Amino acid sequence: MNTIIVSFLVCLLLLTGTGAMAWVKKKKTNEDYLIASRGVAPWLSALSTVATNNSGFMFIGMIGYTYRSGLESLWMMAGWVLGDLVTWSQIHPRVRRASGLVKVNTLTSLLGTWKGETIRPIIMAASIVTFVFLGIYAAAQLKAGSTALHALFGWELWTGVVIGAAIVVLYSFAGGIRADIWTDAAQSFAMIGAMVMIIIAGAMDLGGPRVLYESLQQQDASLVSLYPENLRFGLLAFVAGYFFAGIGTIGQPHLMTRLLSIESVESVREARTWYFVYYVPFFLASILVGLYCRGILPDLDQMEIARQVNNPTELALPLLTLELLPDIFVGIALAGLFAATVSTADSQVIICSGSITQELIPELKDSYVASKAATFSITLVATLIAIYAPEDVFGLVLIAWSALGACLGPILVVRLFQLPLNAAAGLLMMAVAFAIVVYWHFSGWDDDVLKIFPAMVAAFSVYGLFYLWFRQRRQPAA
Repeated sequence: MNTIIVSFLVCLLLLTGTGAMAWVKKKKTNEDYLIASRGVAPWLSALSTVATNNSGFMFIGMIGYTYRSGLESLWMMAGWVLGDLVTWSQIHPRVRRASGLVKVNTLTSLLGTWKGETIRPIIMAASIVTFVFLGIYAAAQLKAGSTALHALFGWELWTGVVIGAAIVVLYSFAGGIRADIWTDAAQSFAMIGAMVMIIIAGAMDLGGPRVLYESLQQQDASLVSLYPENLRFGLLAFVAGYFFAGIGTIGQPHLMTRLLSIESVESVREARTWYFVYYVPFFLASILVGLYCRGILPDLDQMEIARQVNNPTELALPLLTLELLPDIFVGIALAGLFAATVSTADSQVIICSGSITQELIPELKDSYVASKAATFSITLVATLIAIYAPEDVFGLVLIAWSALGACLGPILVVRLFQLPLNAAAGLLMMAVAFAIVVYWHFSGWDDDVLKIFPAMVAAFSVYGLFYLWFRQRRQPAA
């Protein structure tokens, strides 16, 4: 165990140091703190985006989901990747172009600013949504890293949360979003390396794909079935839910900031290639790791340590590394996981602080000190949520992702395609989307259709009614 702790700490220090080194290039301006002065190389932007997108959710949530559901998790990958591809092709270049034209530092400012017009109610509402749900999202990341430390070291869950929060403050104060992006790039290699290492070890311990398939089939035939059972709305609606989750990328401020930071519109195409070359293999690897977890640790929920958390399956990855890998590699894998979750939380906290200083209290928008003070305050709030929130990591992420994607994404689409929108229509779109997310979450239908699908459809439907009304008003009287 001492070897695990030492290798974990050494690797974590190296990864953290990568981000802390960003202080050599930082400028004491809010533009540099929030979007790295729009000078990030495409490959860095892509690796940072994919690492931020795939940290705690993949390492803890997705692997736990695959452990419970088996091969049907491939539908999540298919829908999510396809939706994400649509946004990279049709939306992301427009985001970089539009943000450069109107000179804004946050996604929420972009939503309410177009052609010299500023709609403050939309900016304010979008900022509140960002503040609340990115705070929850950041808490989920801190909880994910803490869950892994709890599983391997037996530390109290709050211990990992506090360590993660301290590193978040270090990243933010060292170099803002640039520190986060640099660290993400380093972590992306550690993440895929850890996955490959675990897959190889799993195959050596249990056997290849055929043996794994037979093991899963013996446990439960539904684990090797591609078709989920008892879907209320059918397979198409089930997959559409995850497709809209991929589309929901456009409403995630911590991801879209990477597009605001990239050096040019032309760089988005190159970044897209880097992104998917990494993203698809990593998604597949996370599913395969989840399957090996189920094959090797079929009684995980009966283990003593697993009984101490809300969702025992989210301990699948850390417990599997402990089962399969030499101690030194366990520490390295854990450090990669923990650093990735912390780095994601860091970017989310920085975006939240931007919402406060740039939109909610615009008098502070030029204050570098205020941005750092806001970052510290939000980190404290996220820490408390991570310690006391009853939801598991998977649940917290899907709540935050769905709310952000459905509330902000449709308005962004309307703005980027230069369609008419007033404050009342924008606020109603957000209100309806939020109401559907909340209703769907408590309806018990989330396992059949992910909540972001009906919420985004509802938001676009509200806009469709507004557009018809707008066109009718502009028609000359007979």
